[in-house]
Amino acid sequence: MPDRSEDSAISFGPFRLFPKSRLLEKEGSPLHVGGRALDILIFLAERPGEVVDKRELVKRIWADVNVDEGSLRFHVAALRKALGDTGKSARYVVNVPGRGYCFVASFAQAAAPAAQPTVDILPPRSLPAPLSKMIGREEIVEKISNGLLLHRFMTVVGPGGIGKTAVAVTVGHRRSQDFGGRVFFVDFGPLRDASHIATTIASALGLTISSEDPTPGLLTFLRTGQTLLIFDSCEHVLDTLAPLVERLVREVPQLRVLATSRESFRSEGERIFRLFPLDCPPEREGLDVAEVLAYPAAQLFVERIAQSSGPFQLSAEEAPLVASICRRLDGIALAIELAAGRVNAYGIAGTASLLDSRFSLQWRGRRTAVPRHQTLAAALDWSYDLLPPAESATLRRLSVFAGPFAPGAAAAVAAGDGLSTSETLEAIDSLVTKSLISPSGSRTLRYRLLDTTRTYAHAKLNELGETKQFARRHAEHFREFFERAEADTSTPLPEWLSIYGAELDNARAALDWAFAPDGDAVLGIALTAAAVTLWVRLSLFAECRERVKTALAALGDTDGDDRIRMQLLSALGWSLMYGEGRAREARPILETTLKLADRLDDKDFRLRALWGLCIDQFNNGQFGKARALADRFANAAANSSDTTDLMLGDRLMAVALHYLGDQNDARLRIDRVNASLHELAEKPKIFPLDLRISTQYFRARILWLQGLADKAQELAARNIEEGRANGHALTFCSVLGQAACPITFWAGDFEAAERHGTELLEHTERHAIRLWGLWARAFNAAVIARRGDVTTGLPLLREELNRAGDARFLPRFLPLLGELAACFLEADQVDRGLDVIEDVLTRCNDRQELWYLPELIRIKGELMLRSARHSGDAEARFREAMDIAVKQGARFWELRCATSLTRFMIGAGQSADALAVLENVSKSFTEGAEFADMRIARDLIAQLRA
Repeated sequence: MPDRSEDSAISFGPFRLFPKSRLLEKEGSPLHVGGRALDILIFLAERPGEVVDKRELVKRIWADVNVDEGSLRFHVAALRKALGDTGKSARYVVNVPGRGYCFVASFAQAAAPAAQPTVDILPPRSLPAPLSKMIGREEIVEKISNGLLLHRFMTVVGPGGIGKTAVAVTVGHRRSQDFGGRVFFVDFGPLRDASHIATTIASALGLTISSEDPTPGLLTFLRTGQTLLIFDSCEHVLDTLAPLVERLVREVPQLRVLATSRESFRSEGERIFRLFPLDCPPEREGLDVAEVLAYPAAQLFVERIAQSSGPFQLSAEEAPLVASICRRLDGIALAIELAAGRVNAYGIAGTASLLDSRFSLQWRGRRTAVPRHQTLAAALDWSYDLLPPAESATLRRLSVFAGPFAPGAAAAVAAGDGLSTSETLEAIDSLVTKSLISPSGSRTLRYRLLDTTRTYAHAKLNELGETKQFARRHAEHFREFFERAEADTSTPLPEWLSIYGAELDNARAALDWAFAPDGDAVLGIALTAAAVTLWVRLSLFAECRERVKTALAALGDTDGDDRIRMQLLSALGWSLMYGEGRAREARPILETTLKLADRLDDKDFRLRALWGLCIDQFNNGQFGKARALADRFANAAANSSDTTDLMLGDRLMAVALHYLGDQNDARLRIDRVNASLHELAEKPKIFPLDLRISTQYFRARILWLQGLADKAQELAARNIEEGRANGHALTFCSVLGQAACPITFWAGDFEAAERHGTELLEHTERHAIRLWGLWARAFNAAVIARRGDVTTGLPLLREELNRAGDARFLPRFLPLLGELAACFLEADQVDRGLDVIEDVLTRCNDRQELWYLPELIRIKGELMLRSARHSGDAEARFREAMDIAVKQGARFWELRCATSLTRFMIGAGQSADALAVLENVSKSFTEGAEFADMRIARDLIAQLRA
C-alpha cells in the first residue's frame, strides 16, 4: 500500500491522485469527480491489483448506511466517465463479475508536492456561499451535476424546508468551473409581483431594464456564453415563469436552467428531480450510536448541534432520542436544524419531550392527508414558541422585508415598542445562530429570512394585528432611505447603485403595501417621489412612469399638495421623455411642472422642467424653440450658487447650437463646460446622465465636424471606456450612438463602426432601451450598405427606418435618412433617392435642423448628376452646400462638398479650377490625414497635379 503520510501522489496514465488531500489531477489540472466516486478511487488505488468485494466497498464508502448495489454501480460509472475509461483504451477500474472491482492501472508513487497549483476560476455571480458540509445529499447533487450535461432544464421538486436551495447552490458551485463562473442565482422568494420576473432575472445578471419587455435583453446576454441559471423558490410565480423559461431554453442553446420549486413547471423539456426527506433511523429497540449516525437526518442534527454549541459527542443514552426527533420531524432538513438549535438551551431529552408534546400522535396520524409543508410549519411554530419575547418579536417584524436587509434597516424597522436598537441587533444575532435568519452572502453584511420562515413569521404578524404598524415602519424607513439617496450626489454611480439599488425589492414591497386598501396612500406618494432617483439611475423609466401614475391617481386633485405634485409630474415627464422619446403627453406635463415650480419659487424644479421641455423640443425637432428654452434655462441658472447649474446651461446651449448648425459657438460652450468639469464634485440633481461623459461625446461630435479628426477620435475612444466603466445603461447608449458610431462611420472606418453598432444593439437589447435599439438596427444596416453590400443593406435600412415609426423624427435618425438617399444612388434608383432627399430637406428647413444640411444638399447634388433632368443643377447644389458648411464652421462637410465639386469640375474639363478648390479646403486640415475623405482628397489632388 502506498505510504500516504506525506500525501504522496499516485500517478497513473495522465492522472495524479493525492489521497490525503482528496485531489485528483489530470495533466496537472484539478479534475472534478463526485465525493463518493473519489472515495471509491482512493480505496481501490490503495489496494492495486486486488479484487475488492462489493459489500466491502459499500461498507467502507457508505459506513453502514443501507444502500443497494445500484448506488455503487452509479458512482463507479461516474468515476469511469471522469477517467475516460471506456474499456477500449486505458483501463483503470474493472468489474470482476460476481466478485467486485479492481484497480488495474500501473502507477508510480511521487513525493508530496510542496504546494498544489491553484486554478483561477471566475467566482459564481450572485451565488450564495456554499455550505461547509453537505449531508445526505451527495448522490442527488452528483446526479443533478451530471444531469446538466444531458438536460438543459432541470427542476428540484420537494416540500418547503427540505433543502432544495442548498442542493441547487451546491450544484452551482460544483459546476461553476464548467460554466466559466457564469452561474447566476435568482431568488424569487422576495418577489410579490410576477410581472417583475424578467426584471428580477436581469438584476441578478447585473443588467438594468428600462422597458416593459426585458426578455430580448436577457436573450442577448445569455447568448454570449455558456450559462447556468439557478431559479430558486419558484412555486408562487410558475404561471408567469414557466413560459419564459421555455423560451429562454428554446432560444439559447448554451443555457442550462436549474430550478427549485414545491411543484414542477410542467414545461416542455423539463427534467424533474424529486428531493425526498433525509433518511431517518428506523423505529426499533437497541439502536446504538453508530447505527443512528449512519443516517443523514441524524448526521445533520448532530452536525448542527456542534455548529451552534461547540464540540458535541452523542452518547448511547441520547442516540435513541435523536432517532426519535429525526423521525418526528419527518426528515425535513430545516425542521431538524431548528430543533438542533434549541439543544444548547434544553438538552436533547428536553428537546425531545417538547417535540413530543407539540406533535401529538393524533396529528401524526393525519399527516398522510396533509401537505408536507405543514410539517415544516409545525416545526417552525414549535421553534417560534421557544423563542424569548425579544427574538420572536424581532422575527415577526423582520418579515415585512422583501429579500436581504441591512442591520441598520432591521434595527430601524424592528426596534421600538419595548425593544431597544441594541436588543434588536442582539436578537438578530441570536436568530442567526438558530438558523432562523441567514447571512445573505453579499460583500457587505446583510441578512435574509428563508422564504418559508418569512411566510410563517408574517402570518404571526397578521395574527397579532401588527402588520400595518410594521409595514408602515418599513415604508417610512425606505422613504427616508431614498430621500438620502436622492441627496447623495457625491458617491460614484457604481457604488451608489450597490448601496441603494440593492433595495429595489424593498421599495416595491413598500409601495405595494402603501397603495393597497389597508395601506397608507399618503406615505406611498412620498415614497414614490423619493424613489424616482433610483428608477432613473437604474434606467427603469417604464417602472418609474407606472409607479408615478399610481401616486398621482392617489393624490387626486386635492389642494395644498403642489410640492409633491410638482415632484411627481416632473418624474412622469422625464420618464416619458427618456423612455419613449417623442411622447405627446410629456410637454403638457412638464409645462404644468414649470408652473408649479414658478408658483412655489422652487429653483431646482424650475430648472428640471426647463431642461425637460428643452429636450422635448429636441425630440420633436423644434430646434429654435429648444434654443429659446436653453436661454431660459441659462437665465434661471445665472443666479444659482450651484456652479453645476451654469455648466448644465452651457451644455444645453451647446447641444442646441450644434443642431442649429453653429459649430463654432457650440464649441465655445462645450469647451467652457469641459474646462469646469474639475469643479464638479457632485452629480447634478437635475440631469439623468453622467455630465462628464455626456459632455465628452458632444465635444467629440463637434470636434469632428470642425475638422479636428484626431482629437475627436481620441476623445471618443476614451469616452467609450469611461462610459463602459460608469455602468449607467442610458449614458452608455449615448456614448456609442452620439459619438462612437457616427464618428467611425464618417471616418470610413466601417469595421469599427460595425463593432460599435453591434455593441450598442446588444447593450440596448440587454437593458431593453427601445429607442436606441431602433437606431442601432438602422445604423447597422447603413454600415452593411457602406461596406459594399447595397443589395442587403438598402432594403434592411428601409425596413428598420419604417419600423422606427415616429422615432425617425428624433435628431439621431437624420444622418440615416441621408444615407438611405445615398443608398438609392448606389442602387441606381435616382428618382427614389431624390424623393427621399426632398422630404428630408423639407424636414430640416421646417425644423431648423441645420447641422446635417450641407451633407444632405451634397447628396442631392450627387443624385442630380445621375439624373438627366437635373444634372445641370448639380454644381449649384455642391457650391450651396460648401457655402453653408463654411458658415457653420463645419470643415468636415466642407471637405466632402469640395470633393464632390472637384469631381464634377474634372468631368466638365475644369481641372485647374478643381485643383484650386480642393487644395484650398484640404490645406486647412492640420490633422486626420488617414480618415477616408482626406485620403480621397489627396488622391484627387495627386491626380490633378499629374
